[in-house]
Amino acid sequence: MHVYIEDIAKHVGSPVTIKGWLANRRSSGKIHFLQVRDGSGFIQAVMSKAQVGDETFDVASHLSQESAIIVHGAARADSRAPGGCELDITGLELVSAATDFPITPKAHGVDFLMDRRHLWIRSQRQQAVLRIRHEVIDAVRDYFNNLGFVLADTPIFTPSACEGTTTLFPVQYFDDATAYLTQSGQLYNEANAMALGRVYCFGPTFRAEKSKTRRHLTEFWMVEPEVAYANLEDIIELAQGLVVSVIERVLEKKQRELKVLERDTAKLERIAKPFARITYDDAVTLLKSKGLPFEWGGDFGSPDETALSEHFDGPVAVTGYPSEIKAFYFKPMDGRPEVSLSVDILAPEGYGEIIGGGQRLEDLDVLLQRIKDHNLPQEAFEWYLDLRRFGSVPHAGFGMGIERVVSWICGLDHLREAIPYPRMLYRMYP
Repeated sequence: MHVYIEDIAKHVGSPVTIKGWLANRRSSGKIHFLQVRDGSGFIQAVMSKAQVGDETFDVASHLSQESAIIVHGAARADSRAPGGCELDITGLELVSAATDFPITPKAHGVDFLMDRRHLWIRSQRQQAVLRIRHEVIDAVRDYFNNLGFVLADTPIFTPSACEGTTTLFPVQYFDDATAYLTQSGQLYNEANAMALGRVYCFGPTFRAEKSKTRRHLTEFWMVEPEVAYANLEDIIELAQGLVVSVIERVLEKKQRELKVLERDTAKLERIAKPFARITYDDAVTLLKSKGLPFEWGGDFGSPDETALSEHFDGPVAVTGYPSEIKAFYFKPMDGRPEVSLSVDILAPEGYGEIIGGGQRLEDLDVLLQRIKDHNLPQEAFEWYLDLRRFGSVPHAGFGMGIERVVSWICGLDHLREAIPYPRMLYRMYP
């Protein structure tokens, strides 16, 4: 019976068949120890010459890394084995031989591995990361679906900028028209919220920033909820619940993968709401007290976010960023128009911003002025302005970057491992 490795413990003592690939092999006299993977996990399969005979044993002797094989045998419980089981082989079929697989168990440089990303993802560590990524995405969807949100995805091709024109990827559209790859589903999401009340979109977004930090990709995935009749406090509560829910889900379902990554789960187990809160004003004072040369009106860089997160034991919500450094659609604070009703949630352990959002401008006249102040073409936003002309209400939302959350949960050094095929400033291959 064909069994996936992740389910092998259910079949201890029974004859099973595993269809997969050879991850590694070592031999000791008349015994081969084959590390087999099948996409669901890894298992050690033990082959005895006395059990399988000379011919099959000789075939196994010449198997190279990543050869496709089918192994037959009996599952045996073994508390020392990573998955709690081993396989005693009774037969083996060679499906396809691999020759000179380039990624060997020895150490390789990052560029070497990134050039072979399509093969690197076969490794145990990279599979663990991508499985956790899957669980994060699943948890995000369940969180919003269970709260009654409607998934209403937004276009990837857009006719205009969402957050300014300097970080857009232009795309040749029909009849010599220029479209842009979306920076965010934000504007369309507001329209969806005016129709459906509570919505979220989930998809790839693109930023043409020429940044080389460990926190930046040019193509990344973002979930963006938007809620009609909501304010800043409502959206902070929603964001905290999302983060806690995702962490709890990964801790519940992906202990094996976290162990492979040698992640200190005690740091994740401490995450609980409410998160620490600090205003942008107080954050500036705190940074200066730590000796960082930061002035009011600037946006936090990686060192600033790291310094802030280190001051708190867990995620921290920073509120009230200057209006000038936020997108045109943020609502200004009553009595302090230079301050926006905005929030960024910074992850602990130096992982920086994972969520950014806030309350939107519902006043038509103020929004028109903001579009003018940002030197944006009003005609491109007429449809967006209609949302203020026809039944405008207070509303709020945020965006959460999936790769940044995955990096934090997995304890990764760089976002490039948090997505199957990263796109960065100097990388678009494979």
